[in-house]
Amino acid sequence: MDQQQAETLPAKKTDSITRVVASQHALLYSVDDVPPWHLSCLLGFQHYLMMFGGTISVPFILTPALCIEENDPVRSAIVSTIIFVSGIITLLQCTLGVRLPIVQGGTFAFLVPTFAILNLPEWKCPAPGVMANMTYEDKTELWQLRMREVQGAIVVASVFQFAIGVFGIVGLILRFITPLTIAPAIVMVGLSLFGAAGNMAGKHWGISGLTIFLVIVFSQYLKNVKCPLPTFRKGQGWGVKKLDIFTLLPVLLSIVLVWTLCAILTVSDAFQTGSPARTDNKINILYEAPWFRFPYPCQWGLPTVSVAAVFGMLAGVLASAIESIGDYYACARLAGARPPPVHAMNRGIAIEGLGCILAGLWGSGNGTTSYSENIGAIGVTKVGSRRVIQAAALMMMVFGVLSKFGALFITIPEPIIGGIFCVLFGMIAATGLANLQFIDLNSSRNLLVLGFSIFFSLVLSQWMKANPGAINSGSQIFDQIVTVLMSTSMFTAGVLGFFLDNTIPGTDEERGLTKWLAHPDPNTKSSNEESAHEQELPQCTYDIPLITPWLKRQEWAAYLPFLPSYRPEVWSGKTKSWWRGENKCEDKPNGKTAAIQISSVE
Repeated sequence: MDQQQAETLPAKKTDSITRVVASQHALLYSVDDVPPWHLSCLLGFQHYLMMFGGTISVPFILTPALCIEENDPVRSAIVSTIIFVSGIITLLQCTLGVRLPIVQGGTFAFLVPTFAILNLPEWKCPAPGVMANMTYEDKTELWQLRMREVQGAIVVASVFQFAIGVFGIVGLILRFITPLTIAPAIVMVGLSLFGAAGNMAGKHWGISGLTIFLVIVFSQYLKNVKCPLPTFRKGQGWGVKKLDIFTLLPVLLSIVLVWTLCAILTVSDAFQTGSPARTDNKINILYEAPWFRFPYPCQWGLPTVSVAAVFGMLAGVLASAIESIGDYYACARLAGARPPPVHAMNRGIAIEGLGCILAGLWGSGNGTTSYSENIGAIGVTKVGSRRVIQAAALMMMVFGVLSKFGALFITIPEPIIGGIFCVLFGMIAATGLANLQFIDLNSSRNLLVLGFSIFFSLVLSQWMKANPGAINSGSQIFDQIVTVLMSTSMFTAGVLGFFLDNTIPGTDEERGLTKWLAHPDPNTKSSNEESAHEQELPQCTYDIPLITPWLKRQEWAAYLPFLPSYRPEVWSGKTKSWWRGENKCEDKPNGKTAAIQISSVE
């Protein structure tokens, strides 16, 4: 991806997330600063709690489609696996990838194509009566076959994401990706999952309704309320510090409060035996789970690969990659860093692709993406240190090994999870609609592209679900590919939006490109493009630790788009001279960004 292509990169989430910056004071710790170890651990645990609610939701909605029964202890193993892998990928991303304080976790973008794959006739679950007569070994093989199919699709599809990062073709793809392409695709991620949310919430509307109520109250009505908490400082004694607890942990607080209420009502027998709201329905999972279990690659067997599954999973991979690019810009702004340069974004996408490959090999049944909630927390805590996220990543890996910890959260009553889903999936759909702020909504052209893309993708996916054998060309592989793609509403909505928006005549302003692409060029050094503050920020934030000075002395390294030594000019032949330079950046534990020494020789 060259410098000109970089100018087309969208900052689709930057406006919504970085609006916090205007009302915040200066950062206590910026991206390159090193807070004290105890503060890093405390804030890292906070980031872990924030990502935990979204991450554990993925196994809750995935395991039934894999034909895993509610009381099967393997559910806790899948929860532990996805948490463990998220820790590995988060550590890789903030250390070697984009090198921003970004948390990686499970993504719902992969669930839509996963359901389309598992809805194929050969992967549908047997009738409940049939499963009841199966042995435990037969049930295990039943779900492991499906898990291996999903694993193979994730691994192969993620190789594509890794490749577009390594070869720097992100900008080439995004040149044709517009708000009217993104909006329908992301909207369908949320709308496609309404069935799972309704099924879980409908098991006890009282409990799910209370969960929804608390999430809304905590995240909206009480977001400006600070809770006083006792603190102790050496030399100063005890004191009180007010924290934005409702802003930081609305989902987790809601789960804990309603879960506690359900436990009380269970002990007092207010809930009848077998009620979905009881907390002892899956208590056997907690008892049977080992204290320690180390997740390892191919723990469910070697992944299997089918062409249809891979094509379907590509839709989730592309949606996840595009979503992450906007997060990079937002995180850089909040963490006190320059806008990410070309090589950092390429490397970030490549590492995310590598992370999804690892997630597939480990058997999490899902990929990973950047978490916007954790990025927003940086603006609230005023701590954007990379070291804090590294601490959070280590905690994810530790808790991923503690199998009892994952088993504990599997016992959460399903109506609580259903209530969380109702809010969470609604927010996902709204995130897609937020892209419409850039376009002209008075244009009949835009309304046609948006409305038709969303409505027809719903029609087509529902029709495919009702007519599973409708595609019959005589080629089984071709039939499976078409069936999976047409059943993936996120894919059809994105393709329709992409085709219509790029073929129907319309001005850049009407299509929203003028506003959407109005962000700082990551390579611009002019004061006309950057604020005085940005010019003072470290330039070595995105350098790979230890080896960057050596890379900048190697001529071949200038041709690789994911290295800090990358120079787009060498491909165009605009320069014959060789550049050698050194960026010296030192971490200082006092919260003050280190001085930069830069020397370059043309």
